[in-house]
This record gives sequence, structure tokens and C-alpha cells, in this order.
Amino acid sequence: MSKNFKVRLSTWVGWVRVVAFIGLVFGLIIRIGDPLPLSALRNFAFDLFHQSKPRDFATLPVAIIDLDDRSIEEIGQWPWPRTRFAEIVEKATAAGAVAIAFDVIFSEPDRLSPPQVAADNPELPPAVSATLRQMPDNDEILAAAFRKSRVIVGQTSVRTAAGNLAEKRQMEAVPHALIGPDPRPFLLHFPDVVQNLPVLEAAAAGRGMFSARPDRDGIYRRAPVVMMVQDHIRLSLTAELLRVATGGEPFAVRSSEAGVEGVVVARQLVPTASDGTVWPYLTPSSQARYVRAADLLKDRIPPDRLTGHLVLVGTSAIGLEDFRATPLGVSMAGVEIHAQILENMLSNSALVRPNFTIAVELVTTFVLCLLVIIFAPMLTARTLILTAGVLLTGYVGTSYYLFWNNRILLDPTYPVLSTFIAFLLISTVNYLREERQRRQIRSAFGQYVSPDLVEQLSEDGAEVTLGGETRDLTLLFSDVRGFTAIAEDFKDDPEALTRLMNEFLTILCRAILDNNGTIDKFMGDAVMAFWNAPLDNPDHVRAACRSALRMIEDVDAFNERRAALAAAHQLAAGDAPVAPSEKMHRINVGIGINSGPCVVGNMGSDTRFDYTALGDPVNVASRLEGQSRYYGAAIILGSSTAGEVRDEMALMELDMIRVVGKALPENIFALLGDAAMRNTPAFQECFDLNGEMLQAYRAQEWDRAEQLIDELEARFATLEIGLAGYLDLYRARMSELRRTPPGPGWDGIYASTSK
Repeated sequence: MSKNFKVRLSTWVGWVRVVAFIGLVFGLIIRIGDPLPLSALRNFAFDLFHQSKPRDFATLPVAIIDLDDRSIEEIGQWPWPRTRFAEIVEKATAAGAVAIAFDVIFSEPDRLSPPQVAADNPELPPAVSATLRQMPDNDEILAAAFRKSRVIVGQTSVRTAAGNLAEKRQMEAVPHALIGPDPRPFLLHFPDVVQNLPVLEAAAAGRGMFSARPDRDGIYRRAPVVMMVQDHIRLSLTAELLRVATGGEPFAVRSSEAGVEGVVVARQLVPTASDGTVWPYLTPSSQARYVRAADLLKDRIPPDRLTGHLVLVGTSAIGLEDFRATPLGVSMAGVEIHAQILENMLSNSALVRPNFTIAVELVTTFVLCLLVIIFAPMLTARTLILTAGVLLTGYVGTSYYLFWNNRILLDPTYPVLSTFIAFLLISTVNYLREERQRRQIRSAFGQYVSPDLVEQLSEDGAEVTLGGETRDLTLLFSDVRGFTAIAEDFKDDPEALTRLMNEFLTILCRAILDNNGTIDKFMGDAVMAFWNAPLDNPDHVRAACRSALRMIEDVDAFNERRAALAAAHQLAAGDAPVAPSEKMHRINVGIGINSGPCVVGNMGSDTRFDYTALGDPVNVASRLEGQSRYYGAAIILGSSTAGEVRDEMALMELDMIRVVGKALPENIFALLGDAAMRNTPAFQECFDLNGEMLQAYRAQEWDRAEQLIDELEARFATLEIGLAGYLDLYRARMSELRRTPPGPGWDGIYASTSK
């Protein structure tokens, strides 16, 4: 293979086609897994098909004896005595019904049976009670009616093997044959069922299941025709009705390696999905299927209404709540859904989704997406859109045509969705190429400009003044207390120190960035950040304070985690020494915050510059961070910052100092907490007490000030306010001032001698 050919092949294939092809393979794997969003989209499309062309109603020998609201009103309240059901069986049989299936379960003895009434009412006169006990049992009467007809009793599944009776009755296997591989692994499994009374089960000609599982959106789109119950293969109520009505011959299950193909009942094959379910093809609800139970009992039906019919007994009464959501978008009585499934079997009109449809959908998806991947980069946008539209419209049209003419359900959604995604991926190539210049800007400036500025530069650099501009900023400096001692412990393992500091600095950065701050620079273990540049942030003072509070909180949590790990390492090591990286190194951070007008922009030479801030507020913020170690406060605010948040956050005045390099004094404050802490009565008492102490100190009332310091110390300990160092500082100062009194002109301002 020549080198030129390899180059041309590499250029033609390109990274875009490779990525798209990998995405196609991944998409096919997802489709095989069939997650909920895909199945929901597919079912939605099938519902639209169903609603656009429901099955046409045709008169078939299927009828429903309806226990409707009007019948209950006319005959009497529910539940009816079993003698009424015996009368229904007898009259339906006399009217010519071929077989009768009950979409009702008689799982408990009839409490309206005369012997049961006598047992439930011991206060009845003895003669009446004796007469009632000698009368026939209602359940025996119903069983006798069953034996004189072809009756199929209904059973339903339960979720657990506990069942509905204390003593379980193992069901008898219905004679059947298996054509092909064992279908049981593919069928729906139900560990147990709710059964009818033994006397009724024994008298019935058949027993059918009317269990069905809705899809995950609650709509009943499929119904099992054959299933596994108590480790036996069982038929549904409708299939069992058809089997009994045609002589009760054994049924057969035909399967292949892909799953169940169908069930042979009444010498005809009922095609099913691989799990033994069918997709009913429904008509809108029709009263032509119904015979009111009251009309049957009162002999008000036409003489030939039930002649030669397969009859289902069920209810459409609202109060009995036997309604199910259907693909037609409306609820329907469960017994009518059974009737329509039976009509589908008789007329071979059920919807069909053969086992091979998934393979067809996967191959179609692969071919369509592959065409897009191959030809999209070669075609113009107009040609590509037109071609894709024709292909996708043709596939959707084919899918609908198969439904309309052959009742075949072929998924119209996933191939279209996959092809559209492939088309979208290829179409974004040109856009990505246009974005190359923006990526270059991000790459060039991302090393020294804040992420917000990089984004703004890439969008519209004209909005940023590269030479510098004056803004009101809030600046934050942080530093680690005792870092030298920590570094000394890691002198033999600098990589471990690097990992420790990277983890620590990441915590600080998250607190800053999550509050929309800009990280200016790292200075060893120190961090400088500011707010309100390059993007406007009217809430910059509060954002900086919130960031500082979170930094302290996250660092405390970081220390607790490391302490737990260090304890575990020491326990594992026993008396042996542990590595420096496994020791507990508590990190204490000091933070200084100040606000004011600064110049912010690109500062430096024409070959190397940084986006940073300059100005007096920057210097003050740096000095305040240095003072935090002397006052024992984790966060110290300058007066301009404190003035913005004093009514919203827990502040405590510390001092009036003159920092190094400044002639004017600065009133400084400790930031201790948020509004929740500030509004507590205990904090307010400490705040007022601290004000009195500072007033006494500045008035040179040393005894009074020391008395207030003692009281503050107790209050701080109760509230867990970490300002013990601040109080000790004032004690030391006043001890010195007692020895060398400042004189009457003293203003109480402390001149700092260190940064």
C-alpha cells in the first residue's frame, strides 16, 4: 500500500467519521438494551398509529354480559348472591351461548348463602337458623350451573408466592404440546394466582388467566396469551375460552431460538411476540358488544342475541373500577379489552410485531446512519438536508404503510432519531471549525486570565478593556498558618506535599469559583482572588464573604477527613512510624478581605502579562490577611467591606489599626458567620459586650476593659467563637499600657509593625 494512498485514505476517513461510526456502534448497543426513554418513544409512536387508524368494528360471535351500574341498581346492590350468577349462566346457556368465561373471581364463600347467614347470625331464632342451614349452599348452586354448561373461571396473578389462601392448591397442568425449543425461559412468569373456590374450580370446564402487565407508563398495550404460572404453562382467559368452546383439545406452543412464535388454539395459530404476548388491535368502545345483565335476567334480550356466541361476564360499573388505560388514549373496561383480544383471535386481526422486527430496525438504523457518515461531509448543507429528509420520510412512511395494510409494528422512531443524531454530529463539523479561533483564544489566554474573562474574550473581546479599567472590587487574600512547619515535615517527600497542597488549594478554588469569583494568582500556599471583574457582579461584597465562610467550613471538613485517615494509618502501623503523608497535618487558613476602587486589567510587559488588580484596597486586603494570625480570627474584613454586610452577617469589631505602609487607620472586623448567627440573641449580647470593651479600652479604663474581656471569654467559649487569641492580645496590650501609659492624647489606634 503506497504512502500517498494511506494519506488519502486517512484524509477521507478523518476523525469525524471515526467518531461518528463509534457513536453508531454505541447507539446500536443502547437500542439492544432498550432503556425506558427509547421504549416510551416507540410506544408513543405506536399509539399514534393506533389512534390514527383504530380497527373497524365488525360483528363477531363475541358478547359481554355486563354487570353495569344500571343492572346493579335494578337487581340490587353489589355483591350479588351466587344464585344470581348461576341464573346468568343458565339463561346465557339457554340463549345459545357456546361457552361462558368469567372476568370475575369467586375466591371466598358467598356470605349471602343461607347456611352462611345462619352461621353469621347466632341470634336468629333456632327454627329460622335450622331452616337456613338446611337450604342449599349458593356456591353449590353456582357449581351445579357450571356443570350444565361450558364455563371458564378466571384467575389472576399475585406478585409473591404467598398466594391468597392459607392452604395452597397446586393447579393441574392443561394438556399441551411444544413445537420447537423450550419456550418457558421466554414467557412471563407468575409464581402464584388468586383462585376460585375449589367447588367452582372443579365444576368449571376450563381455567384461564386474565393477568396483564401494563407498560411503564401505565398503558395496557400487550396481553399475554400464554404464560408460566406455578411452573405450568397456562393460557389466558380468552385463549382458554376459545379452546373450551371448540372442544377443549390440547393447545400447542410454537417457538424458535428467538422466542415464542405463537400458540395453536382451536387448530389455528395465534401469532405472538417472543414472550407470548399479543398486541391487541382495538376499536373504540362499542355498546354493540354488551348485553346488560339485568336485561338477561329479566328476559329482555332478543332471542338470538347470544346464539353461537362466546360470552364474557364482567363489569363496566364505575364503582368496581375495572378500567384500563389503552393505546387509543381512553380508558376501557377490562372485560371489553378481553373481548377485543378474542375478536382479534377469531378474525386474525391483532397487531403483529414479529421477532425479526428488531433486527430490521437495527439494520435500517445502521444503513441510514452509515450513509450519512459517508456522504454528509461531501454534500452541501442543502443537498444533505434534502437527502436526509427523503430517506427519513421514506422510512417513516414505510413503517406506517406496514401498520396500515399489514398491521405490522415497525419502530419509526429509533432509526430516525439515530440518523438525525448522526446528521447533527456531521453537521456540527463546520461549526466546530469556525470555533477553532475561539479555542485558540482560550488556549492562549487561559494560562493567565480568569475563566470568565476567557469566555468573554472568545465571545466578544471588544467588551473587555485590555489595557486596564477602574472598578470597585472586593479582594480576598488567603494564606496557610504554619506552612513552614508542614513543609519541613515533608522535606523527604516533596511529591506528597504537592499532592496535599493541590487538594487544599482545590477546596479554596471551588469556594471562590462557586461564588463567581476570579482567581488572580497562587503564591505558594497563598491565593489571591477578586470579585466584580472581568464581569459585573453587583453583589460582589457579599459573594466574597460567602466564599470566605465556605472556605473555612470546607477546610475544617478537610481537616476532619485527614484526621480520620491519620488515625486509621496510625492504628494500622501500631508502634511503627508512619510516613509524613499519612500523618495529621492540620491546616489553618487566614483570610483578609477588603473592598474599594482598583485598576484591573492586563499588567506586565509586551511578552508576558497577567490579568490582575492594582490599588490601595489590594494592599490593605493583603495586610489584613497577615493580621489574622495576631488577632486569632480566621477572616478579617476592612471597614469598606464590613460596612456593606454589617446588617446581614455576623461581624465582630476587632480594632482600629494602621497597617504597614499606610498613614490612615483602618477599622477592622472579624467575619464569624452568616445572618442566622447574627440574628441570635446570644451573638447580639457578645456583640454589644465587645463594643463596651473596646470603648473602655480606648478610654483607658483598663480595669473595666479587663473585666469585660473575662466576661467575653466565657461568652465566646459558650458560642464556640474562636477569638480567644483576640482577647489575649488585648490583655497583653493593656499590661504594657499599664506600665507605659499612653497619655491623654492617645486615640486608641494600634500601629502594626508587621505585614
